[in-house]
Order: sequence, then structure tokens, then C-alpha cells
Amino acid sequence: MSATRRALIIVDMQNDFVLPGAPACVAGAAATVPVIRRLLEAFRSRRDPIFHVVREYRADGSDIELPRLDGFVRGQPYLVPGTPGCAIVAALTPLPGEYRLVKNRFSAFMLTELDLMLRRLGAADLVICGTQYPNCIRASIFDAVALGYRVTNITDATSAQTPEIAAANIHDIMNIGVPCVTLDAYLAGAGG
Repeated sequence: MSATRRALIIVDMQNDFVLPGAPACVAGAAATVPVIRRLLEAFRSRRDPIFHVVREYRADGSDIELPRLDGFVRGQPYLVPGTPGCAIVAALTPLPGEYRLVKNRFSAFMLTELDLMLRRLGAADLVICGTQYPNCIRASIFDAVALGYRVTNITDATSAQTPEIAAANIHDIMNIGVPCVTLDAYLAGAGG
């Protein structure tokens, strides 16, 4: 791949995942919002591509993963288009020219146009953050590596239900050669 441009991929930073008390709240997600905001501003200042990758489920659950179907149908549906919970958290609202991409599975690449768009934009270096490590972050990072992208994960801009879950996933992600660094370290290095 000859492209050299960087792209930011922010995964699932929606009200139903981030806000305390929301039906699918990830315990560590709210704390990452200010860090993601700083990262977002850095990419905006460089005019590099920014992708806000989000989840959406039909209210009847017909497009949700099978392991989640029963809880979704019997409990409170979440991430339903048109509901406040489906919206990206206010502090990270996309600006004109940024991409909002809907995925129906864990990976930002599965059955989406993300790979095509990144290649069209000439982006070969991806910075991935958001929520949450063992599901969407991990799947997106592993797929990006499999597709030939250079990937960096910003650890303090990425969440999990517990610090232990985050640490275990960071360990696995680093073992496939993906740098996992704090935002300050990223900005001080090649990302600054």
C-alpha cells in the first residue's frame, strides 16, 4: 500500500454506550471523552480524515448479533436509529466533512465501505479509539491489520468495562505488533 495519510477511527462513542445509566453503558467510556476530544482536535487541525463509526439496531432486533438478541428484545432496546441513545455524544459531534459510518457487527470493516473509503482517501495509517476493547475495538484493529493497514491504538481514549479487561486486550493487541500508547505519547511522537 503506497498511501501515507493518517485517518482517525472513533468507534461507538454513542450515548447508549457512554452515558452513565444508559442501557448498554460501558463503565470506562465516559472517562475517555475528553481524551478523544483532544485527539479529534489534533486530527481536525491537520485536516486528516475522521471516521465516526457507530452501531445501529432495528427496534425489532432483526439485525442484532444472536448472542445479544434475547436481552435486546426482552430488555430495553438500545442504539435504535432516531433515538437520543443512538446519537454520538455531544462533545464528539462530527463536523461537516467528517464521516459517520454505520456498522452492524463488531468490526468497523465488516460489511461496511470503510476499507474502500480509506483507500480512496489514501489513508494507510489508522489511529483507532472508542469503546469497547474486547468487542468492537479489538475486531476493528485485527481486521485493519489483516487488510494491511498500520494501526495505532490510543489507550486512554479507549475503554472497557474494567481496567483488567482493557489491560488483557492491550496485551493481545500489542502482541500482533500494534502500538498501544497514551494520547500524550502519540502527540509527542509521530502523531504530533
